[in-house]
Amino acid sequence: MDSMYIALDFATGEEALHFLKVNELKNVPVKVGMELFYKEGPAFITELQNQSHPIFLDLKLHDIPTTVYRTMKNIAALEVDMVNVHALGGVEMMQRAKEGLLAGSSNESPALLAVTMLTSMDEKVMKKDLNIKESLHKQVGHLATLAMQSGVDGVVCSAHEAELIKELCGPSFLTVTPGIRLANSDANDQVRTATPAEAKKKEADILVIGRSITNAKDPKEAYNTALKEWKNDIM
Repeated sequence: MDSMYIALDFATGEEALHFLKVNELKNVPVKVGMELFYKEGPAFITELQNQSHPIFLDLKLHDIPTTVYRTMKNIAALEVDMVNVHALGGVEMMQRAKEGLLAGSSNESPALLAVTMLTSMDEKVMKKDLNIKESLHKQVGHLATLAMQSGVDGVVCSAHEAELIKELCGPSFLTVTPGIRLANSDANDQVRTATPAEAKKKEADILVIGRSITNAKDPKEAYNTALKEWKNDIM
């Protein structure tokens, strides 16, 4: 499994492909979210695959179990590397998501991840808006444990919770961490952020990094810097 994905948070597929081409980011792993997938559809996924980009399809499904099962069965045919659901959808929904991927896959099925709490949300907002009274760490740990029990392959979490999740769910349970920023980058709308080096120390398995690269003056240099930091070549 590739270890660092660039978030293609662009308005159109044309912009995303242009960004990858002009910055010579050939074959790099990429994350495609709702905005881009809903605009461009499965054809864009195929285009990225034709250019040898591993893909994390970040749609964060959260619906009734039958709908999620049918959707994941369709998504499986795209043969991406990773897909996800919201852990707040519950055990049955996560189980059905996994079943859908297995039913729709002709080869190896995509890894299934469950989103714990969005990295744009802190404990204060979680308690106020979602009326969840537990601490953020305890809630994330609870959702990760439910995901593991549901047959999910790992979770999407902040780097700050990766170590806790490894303790609860074991070393083979994937921790995929968005909200990754280079030290000189703005946090933007993310709250629970970390640098690649910090994520490495906290036992994250896979990083998702967006605007630190896509908004950089030299995106290829920023990507290589993040990758070196992640692989402990620089600190």
